Amino acid sequence: MRHHNDNDDERPFEFTLVSAERLLYQGPVKQVAAPGEAGELGILPGHSPLLCRLRPGELRITTPDDEVEYLYVSGGMLEVQPFGVTVLADTAERAEEIDAQAAAAARERAQVAVREATSLMDLAQAQRELAEAIARLRTREDAQRRGKLREKPRFEPAPKRPPRGD
Repeated sequence: MRHHNDNDDERPFEFTLVSAERLLYQGPVKQVAAPGEAGELGILPGHSPLLCRLRPGELRITTPDDEVEYLYVSGGMLEVQPFGVTVLADTAERAEEIDAQAAAAARERAQVAVREATSLMDLAQAQRELAEAIARLRTREDAQRRGKLREKPRFEPAPKRPPRGD
């Protein structure tokens, strides 16, 4: 479903990933792989216009210098237009921001909730929480396995200013 143009394969396209909390990425990319509801989507330059829902999962972007960045999205919408690709995510985070212990604990809680659900509504909610927890863990593990897990930036506290002697 691509409109092929010889120059399209080489030219990066604009990509934006934004969640309700913040802008996570904005800039040129060579490729986007996203977790569509019907399966993984691969977006390359020149892709046909598209609008689709995303499921919880790993979103990968390939930058113009061939670096791959791993991010987690909990769901949302993906839009492909001739000028670029936009993902509006319910929540999103970079792989290195995912707390593996907290995600594993969330998975355990969701597994218990699935086993103990007393209504279809409770079961559906527990299954969604379980899918999100598993997707968060997989995103972090995939990035780590491929050596792409960057450490969180360490910020040094600003030096204290000496008291002003006015």
